[in-house]
Amino acid sequence: MDYYDPMYLSPRLLAVPLVALSLCAGAVQAQTFGPASPALPAHGQDHSIALSEQNAELDAELFYEILLGELTVRYGDPGAGYSLMLEAARSSGDEKIFRRATDIALQSRSGEAALTAARAWEAASPESHEAQRYLLQILLVLNRTAQTGPHLNRFLETAAPAARKSLVLTLPLFYRNVSDKALALTLVRQALEGYQSDPALAPAAAISIGRMRLLAGESAKALASAQRAASLDPTSDDVALMALDLLEAKTPGAEAFAQDAFAVERPPQLRMGYARALLEEQRYPAAQKQLEDVTAAHPEFSQAWLALAALQLQNGAVETAEASLANYENTSRSNAGSDEQRAAAAQIYMLRSEIAEKRGNFAEAQDWLSRIDNAATRFNVQARRAILLARAGKLTHARALVQSLSASSPDEEARKKALDIQVLRESGAYAEAYKLQDDLIKQSPGNAELLYDHAMLAEKAGDLAGMERILRQIITSTPDFYHAYNALGYSFAERGEKLPEARQLVETALRLAPGDPFVTDSLAWVEYRSGNLTRSLELLQEAYTKRKDVEIAAHYGEVLWVSGDQTRARAIWGEALRSNADNATLRETLKRLGVSL
Repeated sequence: MDYYDPMYLSPRLLAVPLVALSLCAGAVQAQTFGPASPALPAHGQDHSIALSEQNAELDAELFYEILLGELTVRYGDPGAGYSLMLEAARSSGDEKIFRRATDIALQSRSGEAALTAARAWEAASPESHEAQRYLLQILLVLNRTAQTGPHLNRFLETAAPAARKSLVLTLPLFYRNVSDKALALTLVRQALEGYQSDPALAPAAAISIGRMRLLAGESAKALASAQRAASLDPTSDDVALMALDLLEAKTPGAEAFAQDAFAVERPPQLRMGYARALLEEQRYPAAQKQLEDVTAAHPEFSQAWLALAALQLQNGAVETAEASLANYENTSRSNAGSDEQRAAAAQIYMLRSEIAEKRGNFAEAQDWLSRIDNAATRFNVQARRAILLARAGKLTHARALVQSLSASSPDEEARKKALDIQVLRESGAYAEAYKLQDDLIKQSPGNAELLYDHAMLAEKAGDLAGMERILRQIITSTPDFYHAYNALGYSFAERGEKLPEARQLVETALRLAPGDPFVTDSLAWVEYRSGNLTRSLELLQEAYTKRKDVEIAAHYGEVLWVSGDQTRARAIWGEALRSNADNATLRETLKRLGVSL
């Protein structure tokens, strides 16, 4: 296990994201390339000289100078206090007094004065690692990147050997916010040149250079640096962290590198970070596998159970999701009353509400929601209540609940209107929802996601021409919004119209979102409508393996049925029915084919 410095945390690993309506509450700590900018060192800290401890070492004149400097700072004249303290530091050569003079300048936001004090400190104590750290960070805050080279070298040279690896790994954090990233990369590479042949430091040097390359936009070279680090020390957890950085940057080849990096034992926090990255790429089975590995190897790691429950429920596995929730509650008992558990309580109740709804028990679903006592989630809870009422056929009550929600700003009013539209949609009142959404469109005419939602409502309301017009508008204004290509292509394929254009549209969507299971399903449907059953089955198997979605299952089952594999078709449909028996596409498919299960 590599050494972890708690000063440097990866925000990527601080939580597993929302799956359906649930968040995993676990915070994750790991040493990595974080987003924080190099702050003015020691700003806000009290490094005032403890005079009572120094009296025996200071002559009367120096003692008086320090005392006067501290009092001058305290009574509102930091400039004069800085001058007195710097003079005391120069006459004594004491590092603590130099640091105090530098801190006074920093606290008064005087970068030039701080730089003067730090340079005087370096001149008096050339072997001081702390002086080099101050100089390096002050220069970076002043954006004088070109001047940091010598100080970067001395910063590493003067470090304690045991701390050098950690410092090497944190260099990208120092340089993250400089304006000239290419220059910063050059300086870091030059500083780490001598460590490339040191077996203890070479992997860390490769990782640091790789992260600097990511900052400079050299993603391919960043991957090469990561691969070098992995070849030097494949068990290093820093290699796994670098894999997550590469995935986040969407670096070509990062997926294969991450698979190799996580093929060896890793801490549960890292595996949860990998699961999150996989979820963002919609690789749901792979994400679930990571969470299952965590719970198998570390059953006491409660956050993984909560994340796994949310993912299982999204996939329709109600029984296993409920078991995972029970495991979460059992393993988190030792943290009863903690902030973490209180934050997780709302998420657990949301999950249990969803479980009850899937079982058709709307009263129990509402009861779980009533247990949530968290002002921060009030709107979400009330939104969930309204949707449950709508799904239970109580549209009037649902809309009354929406109208009762307060809205003190235009954004909150728009959010409230969007919820009203969703309630209407859940009740099947598509035409009314479509009409009501016009007001939101007028407020945000260029919002691609809102326009896309409007197009989907147009289709539900029977306005196919309106749907096509809106989707083509999105394609023109936002050419990388792949959902528009996919929806229009699928709509043509579903109606058996314009199949060559449908293929072109869906293939464009797949180029923009490689491997997306829903786009793959659309392409399979184009192939099916075009009579290419073998290719359609290949694509549907790929899509269903990645995501056991009910509508993908409906299509997969239909093509299997038409191809003559009715046993397999029934198995796929049966699995889908168990997860969501009310899905309209699945019900229509079974009815049209005359199949009863």
